[in-house]
Amino acid sequence: MGRRQRMELITEIGRRRNSAVICYITGDRENLSTRIAPDVLPVFYRHLEMLPGLQRIDLLLYTRGGDVITPWRLVQLIREYTPEFCVLVPHRAYSAGTLICLGADEILMGRMGELGPIDPSVINAYNPLDPCNPSARVPVNIEDVYSFLSLAGEAAGLDAEALARVFYLLAEKIHPLALGNVHRNYLLIRSLANKLLALRRCSLCRENVQRIVDYLTEKLYAHNYTITRREAAEEIGLPVHFPDRELEKIIWSLYDDFARELQLADPFDPKDISAAGRVEFNVPAGVVESLYGRDYFIYSGVVEAKPYNEDSQINVDILKQGWHTVD
Repeated sequence: MGRRQRMELITEIGRRRNSAVICYITGDRENLSTRIAPDVLPVFYRHLEMLPGLQRIDLLLYTRGGDVITPWRLVQLIREYTPEFCVLVPHRAYSAGTLICLGADEILMGRMGELGPIDPSVINAYNPLDPCNPSARVPVNIEDVYSFLSLAGEAAGLDAEALARVFYLLAEKIHPLALGNVHRNYLLIRSLANKLLALRRCSLCRENVQRIVDYLTEKLYAHNYTITRREAAEEIGLPVHFPDRELEKIIWSLYDDFARELQLADPFDPKDISAAGRVEFNVPAGVVESLYGRDYFIYSGVVEAKPYNEDSQINVDILKQGWHTVD
């Protein structure tokens, strides 16, 4: 479709919504993915500085998640420029993406729109070693730890003394400082969710805030659970709205063009770049785009194919990665 056609779609969404539209896509292409991270904040600042002073900013968002602190800072930054902030969710807005949605006055979700739990997996130097990769650490999911303790205390009906032994066994498998990090992140994620919900123009009562936070951190028992728009609106109580059919088609077309350009459905295969010899590559894997400019997250590196018996051995070196302004 290209930049010109996307600008037409962005313009039409803005006209129908009386808003300024910014698109933020973190690619989930296999072998070449991106995530929500603090380095996107200066990129957003550049776009926000160029936007006209409208009453509403719409963020079209696609992401599988990332850093949990960034949503708090990003939503605060956007709200410096507008009294009304809304998120458009054509497809996925998981984990940290769902946190961004919590800070919105309105979440516009299409039929394919999905949110997710906000319980992160945490990794630090004290996490268990990955038996399949000794140089890596196994992520510890916050809800896995709390579910295990809940299983021992509630399902198994263990008394305090037995629970203490269970916790001791857990601490033998997972370093106590890693468990402490899990608990610290559990408190952090709940605090961030509360603070983001408090940014909304229409404030919620304490009971509703607590119910939303509990639902997203404790009542969803798998981190890959997907929340549909009806569940988000009717069961969780989020400010979800359904676009009319024509607007939904426009929003999906815009997302779909980004997905095609970033080749999200196609795994990154070095063999497609070089069958022999040494080839440099620059591959876009994420984008922030508005009517006033484009920024791509680009992986730069070298693919080198070396003969090895009858087959070719492919070496890939990522030399640089980061955001680059295109226009």
